[in-house]
Amino acid sequence: MISFLNLLMAAVVTLPGAAVQERLEALPKTAALVRLSDERTAWAGAAGVRDLRSGRPAAPEGHFRIGSVTKTFVATVVLQLVDEGKVALDDPIDRYLPGQVPDGGRITVRQILDHTSHLHDYMSEPGYSTNRWRGKDRFRHYSPAALLKVAFAGKLPDDGRWHYSNTNYVVAGLLVEKVTGRPYGEEVARRILRPLGLRQTSVPGDRPGLPEPHARGYEPLPGGDLVDATLMNPSLDWAAGEMISTARDLDRFFDALLTGKLTSAASLAAMRTAVPTGAGFDYGLGLQAYRLPCGTKVWGHSGELIGYLTFAFRSDDGRSLTLSINPAARNPSTEQVMEIAATQFCDR
Repeated sequence: MISFLNLLMAAVVTLPGAAVQERLEALPKTAALVRLSDERTAWAGAAGVRDLRSGRPAAPEGHFRIGSVTKTFVATVVLQLVDEGKVALDDPIDRYLPGQVPDGGRITVRQILDHTSHLHDYMSEPGYSTNRWRGKDRFRHYSPAALLKVAFAGKLPDDGRWHYSNTNYVVAGLLVEKVTGRPYGEEVARRILRPLGLRQTSVPGDRPGLPEPHARGYEPLPGGDLVDATLMNPSLDWAAGEMISTARDLDRFFDALLTGKLTSAASLAAMRTAVPTGAGFDYGLGLQAYRLPCGTKVWGHSGELIGYLTFAFRSDDGRSLTLSINPAARNPSTEQVMEIAATQFCDR
């Protein structure tokens, strides 16, 4: 009888692919890719076109720039170093990067990872955001030291509020490099990508392109024309947002992380200890926590890099959603994204 009931439930409770596909089609976009999974199965879909010139359909297995989802990979490496006794979350960052961070004697590693350090975001300065069209400057190389020089020339107001700052994860990347003696990207590959078999995920460095297949990223100019922003040197993002992946790989990564396969239980609990932000989510150590309208909490991260939007979420009951959107004239609304998330995570 128990086996029969389990089979019956498996037949009745299925992934909501058709409903999500319908919502994908309604998004403002040139392309959108999605992957749904639970503990039993997975479903992938796509809508729109890879590029406006050829009109070829978007591929569910396509590569995309994941933007700030990179931060979760970097935070995971830092927590692995914590597990190895090489880093302590409540140590001042000065212990590992002496003299490199203003007030580094009072800013802890934990505050770097949860954005409570109050470090100025270099991407708020004109010409330093990869979310905006930068013309030929998008092919320039930027060193981490140059990014921090820009960041530390500015200061945040002393307002006691939480401030998201990409500067924190440039510092975190340097922390990884100082402690391990290797480039942060090599540590991400050695500790996460290769063990999990994430062969479609990469840390591009100065390489301007994406592996095939991929949808092209477009950006509207003030006059309304779209420019092709696909090719760029992502070193301006570095450890704060340069990585490339696929929906399948991100699904596998967050499943491994949030089920305790990449860190100790204590380190995962620290990552999931989130502070209020006032920005529609709470923030842990490289993890965002969203409360959906139905009450379900999902963990993961969102990312934006010109021409590409990424959302990767997982609930504690084993359901996941990975969504990549290539916007066109405008970005989808928060409500549209949350409706797709609710279709997957809220009771059906």
